[in-house]
Amino acid sequence: MRKTIFTKRHRAIAERLGRARVAAGLTQVQVARKLRKPQSYVSRCESGDHRLDVVELFNFAQLYHKAIDYFVKPFH
Repeated sequence: MRKTIFTKRHRAIAERLGRARVAAGLTQVQVARKLRKPQSYVSRCESGDHRLDVVELFNFAQLYHKAIDYFVKPFH
């Protein structure tokens, strides 16, 4: 396995984060405020520069009204 966070799976999760935010009708600033994080945190998560742990992913899923499996369903 390659030693990078920029795997196909990681990029897919990051893309799904951005799509879910847009579908929820939220801006990065709004999400950041709700999570009590800086906007740059949301940006880094969506760009794949920050590797999320399961609790962080759960928080995004809850905020976007998505099941956590939306983000981790099988990748093609």
